[in-house]
Amino acid sequence: MRAVAGGVQLRDVAERAGVSRTTASFVLNGRHVELGISEITRARVRRAAEELGYRCDMTERGRIIGLVSDAITSEPYAGEMVRGALAAALAHDRLLVIAETDGDRRTEDDLLRGMLDRQVSGLVYGAMFTQTVTVPAVLDQQPVVLLNCLADPLPGPAVVPDEVEGGRAAARGLLEAGHRENIYLVGERPRSLYAARARGRGIRMELARAGVRLAGALDCRWQPPDAYTAVRWFLRRTRPAALICLNDRVALGAYQALQESGLRVPDDVSVVSFDDSVLAAWLRPGLTSVALPHHEMGRLATDLLIKGDRHPAVHRVGMLLRSRGSIGPPRG
Repeated sequence: MRAVAGGVQLRDVAERAGVSRTTASFVLNGRHVELGISEITRARVRRAAEELGYRCDMTERGRIIGLVSDAITSEPYAGEMVRGALAAALAHDRLLVIAETDGDRRTEDDLLRGMLDRQVSGLVYGAMFTQTVTVPAVLDQQPVVLLNCLADPLPGPAVVPDEVEGGRAAARGLLEAGHRENIYLVGERPRSLYAARARGRGIRMELARAGVRLAGALDCRWQPPDAYTAVRWFLRRTRPAALICLNDRVALGAYQALQESGLRVPDDVSVVSFDDSVLAAWLRPGLTSVALPHHEMGRLATDLLIKGDRHPAVHRVGMLLRSRGSIGPPRG
């Protein structure tokens, strides 16, 4: 988004009003409710825009970009991708238009055609969880960057989390605490689930490097009740030293099963997980979890689009282990 009167830009309005460019953009585009911006601040931004003669040319070619996804915006956790994309758009003085399809192909096609009719200069095509997608034909020959998804062939750059390295980080956390035996993986691992395959591969690679093997795996859906049932049954016959849970919801179910079996985390059993969702910080003890870099992914995808990168390469964003209190040394 750029002013067309007197060369005034969004940052000039933000400086005059004493607010961030994000705040100024949301006010001037009628999206102040999303940030809970006060009426006093809104009035200050509008006054600054009027005093400076700021006008938005919403049809100027090259200033508008789109982000279309299945359900990123309605999922609070995955919504960090949107915030990262917005930050990159504002840094480049672009307007980011966001649409959500809820996975409906007809809705998706209508939204994409609507964006192209409004002369968006390019599109970020995203997914809530990492998966392989079929890029809509309407995007053929359009500048596109895939966010949290892959396609064959790639229509341009794709930005995904480095799940293999994430798996290695989880295993490394246990190895550094001294674990070498009775390490079990918890969570279903269907071939269709990208994160499950890549995380499992990274876990095994890091353990193998240390001469260690997984003792076994517990298959269950990635939801607390299923994980609780699987781990509760498992504990009746086996005493693990550590559990690697394939996401934080699985870890929540495992925590409940361990507690009901009279076992303490991490004194009796260490637990490490993935996603670093709000659950990880709320569990007691705090759950050590490998963080999904959603904000950085959204920022990078939008940055690549704005810079005109059309090279069909996969950009993998690093995943960091957030250490809390769920990993300890093996018992006796």
